[in-house]
Amino acid sequence: MSRIRWGVLSTGRIAEQFAHDLAFVDNAQLVGATSRTRANAQAFAERHGGIPVFDDYAAMLAAPDIDAVYVATPHTLHAGNTLDAVVAGKAVLCEKPFTTTPAELEPVIDAARQRGTYVMEAMWTWFLPAIRRAKAWIDAGRIGRIVQIKADFGYPQRPYSPDMRVYDARLGGGALLEMGVYPVALLWLLLGRHPERINVMAKFAPNGVEDDLTAILDYGDCTATIGTSFRAKLQNWAYVIGEDAYIAIPDFWRTHECVLFDLDKPVDQFHDGRKSLGLNYETQAVTDDLLAGRTESSIVSLDDSLNIQRLMAAIRAAAEA
Repeated sequence: MSRIRWGVLSTGRIAEQFAHDLAFVDNAQLVGATSRTRANAQAFAERHGGIPVFDDYAAMLAAPDIDAVYVATPHTLHAGNTLDAVVAGKAVLCEKPFTTTPAELEPVIDAARQRGTYVMEAMWTWFLPAIRRAKAWIDAGRIGRIVQIKADFGYPQRPYSPDMRVYDARLGGGALLEMGVYPVALLWLLLGRHPERINVMAKFAPNGVEDDLTAILDYGDCTATIGTSFRAKLQNWAYVIGEDAYIAIPDFWRTHECVLFDLDKPVDQFHDGRKSLGLNYETQAVTDDLLAGRTESSIVSLDDSLNIQRLMAAIRAAAEA
């Protein structure tokens, strides 16, 4: 096999971005789409080269000419959709958050590993060149021991409606799963361990889902402050502060750049100069893994995803306490 043939399962905004960036991926091709309605799938297909349309998810998973599927359904459907794909023998790139609870994710991991089927959470930020460069600076000791991490991600979601997907409790609504997953995942990428204590201040929408949240996480030797919100546009930057220097990452969730500071002086800077949105880096990594016969990502492992779920569950529990 010299090319991975991709199908898109659900055709919303993030699937449009995935399909757009697939053009930047070597050895990958978009060959099919399916969605909640055939009309949605047909419109998506026409925008992306007239690719074949499948009547439903099962039909796509049964297609012999699809090697991998990109799951872009609402959060609460991720586990079931991924399990169905694993049973069908399809590799899976599933949008984040992978599931809504750790308990939902555990059987997905078991099935993938038992069958030797490749499954990865679409934690695209981890693959961005600027994030990889910032992590390399940290690993090389250029900022010294980490003392603090600060990161937030929020955009206003108005007007409020309990039926709006991001608020809909039946679909895993709330700021933590929808947007907070970005700063939570960044903490796991950089620290790779669970905090000793968590303090949370949260505000709630009329239907009870959190719509604004700030968490302070005590790791013993360092502290992290993260935030997420549906109420306002947050700065959406990340700062990794060490004893000797710090790194600033503008718009860290989709960043093009990172800057290394010694006190107030920038001493190193990286800019990726990309033309894509940035989703192509994760898709390229998955494609390369599949062509090499790997059954799990070395960058976003299934254990990483489970630990991110566990950390979000701990934050949620602290918010509800």
